[in-house]
Amino acid sequence: MIQIYHNPRCGKSRNCLAFIENTKQEYQIIPYLIETPNFNDLKKLLEKLNLKPLQLIRIKEKIWIENYKGKELTDDQIIEAMVENPILIERPIVIKDDKAIIGRDPDLVASFLDQL
Repeated sequence: MIQIYHNPRCGKSRNCLAFIENTKQEYQIIPYLIETPNFNDLKKLLEKLNLKPLQLIRIKEKIWIENYKGKELTDDQIIEAMVENPILIERPIVIKDDKAIIGRDPDLVASFLDQL
């Protein structure tokens, strides 16, 4: 089953969800701003994405700029920042099986879903 970390206020996330809906595959929406992933969930997600925590951060978010930018943070501290402020998590994230991608590009999402 496909899962999507979705923010309905984000145009890229809405477009990605619409694309997934059109594939007619079974999917689950994870409203990550409401159902905040915990530390372990984010660690597993980062493994599936094959990314470092900082690569999953929306570095232009006001919360990041005001509270974290320019500080020396460990990977665990960055993950904790995402747990405490899920708006910092890049979106949308598409998960299938043991792989995941940031689904901002519809062509990339199509390729990702076709190869799995």
